[in-house]
Amino acid sequence: MQRMIGTASYGVRCPVIRQGDDLCEVVVNSVIGAAEYGNLKIHDKDVIAITESVVARSQGNYATVDDIAADVKEKTGRGTVGVVFPILSRNRFAICLRGISAACDKVVLMLSYPSDEVGNAIVDLDKLYESGLNPYSDVLSLEQYRKIFGVYIHRFTGVDYVDYYKSIVEGCGAECEVVFANQPQAILKFTDKVIACDIHTRARTKELLKKGGAKVVLGMDDILSASVNGSGYNEKYGLLGSNKATEDRVKLFPRNCQFLVEKIQAEMKKRTGKTVEVMVYGDGAFKDPVGKIWELADPVVSPAYTEGLKGTPNELKLKYLADNEYKNLSGEELREAVKSSIKAKDSNLVGNMASEGTTPRQLTDLLGSLSDLTSGSGDKGTPVVLIQGYFDNYTTE
Repeated sequence: MQRMIGTASYGVRCPVIRQGDDLCEVVVNSVIGAAEYGNLKIHDKDVIAITESVVARSQGNYATVDDIAADVKEKTGRGTVGVVFPILSRNRFAICLRGISAACDKVVLMLSYPSDEVGNAIVDLDKLYESGLNPYSDVLSLEQYRKIFGVYIHRFTGVDYVDYYKSIVEGCGAECEVVFANQPQAILKFTDKVIACDIHTRARTKELLKKGGAKVVLGMDDILSASVNGSGYNEKYGLLGSNKATEDRVKLFPRNCQFLVEKIQAEMKKRTGKTVEVMVYGDGAFKDPVGKIWELADPVVSPAYTEGLKGTPNELKLKYLADNEYKNLSGEELREAVKSSIKAKDSNLVGNMASEGTTPRQLTDLLGSLSDLTSGSGDKGTPVVLIQGYFDNYTTE
């Protein structure tokens, strides 16, 4: 009988992970146990994906508000510091802002508008259009912002982030001035010490600030890039990818993950005889069409993955073949013709019309998005995902 199931994604329940746990042993035992429970066979090229949260937790990669403050104070020298382009998130940035604010005498908080980098709106678009403002050039004070837009409440969280962030800064004993702009250099009218808090555009922001004459330019990736008083750290991403752990502590993005994915791959080979691929994943790379929020608040989808997950898909578009090259065929004849085209496809289909409409994204971004949607971020208890059949195609029996 022809195979009828293609890609399948399974959330794997695991024990609650604590600092110091042998994550390799937990993952391997959990995946093999889940496969036995579900009557699944492990195959070559199956993918095991582990959420970054449990990796960081097993590493004990945490830092406190005081740790953040100590590093910021050391690197800025206190005084007035500009905090530009933070995302609007209680989970992702609020605790970090507390640490930054505790190290400053004054914070000039510069928010992008009409939304932050990942799509959290801060103004009503209709009011923006009616105002005649040019977001690319116009800089607004808090008073101007309130006069034009009033109070804007986030549709999902119910929070006025302008007031919320201002209250955080002032609650740490620092003076706070809020401005709204989209050009990084606008902050230099207020201070020459700046922390660029954007994620995916940080390199450009920092470069423009340096060219504009800023004396101190830091990114979130430059804060806690090394341990402070024994804290956790991430040498590559610093505070980027951190999440709220408690009211006074953040969990940082995991570090040194490559050893883990390769160790899991080797242990699975030893115990099953199959060569699986393994990756660590964070946020998926997708956008909510209703809230307009881009999910990817981590610096990358996957900080570590095995060799077989490098690259992008190389696929033909079946509907293109069916509607064009084989439009006069049907039934078994059509199926065999399509299978023949897949078997004969070039190793690089870039520019080939038959591949038009396939997704030109990194395999790890696609698999990470699938894993993120499968595991969820709540109480499912499935921080590990087993993906089968992802690298199969229409010809696979």
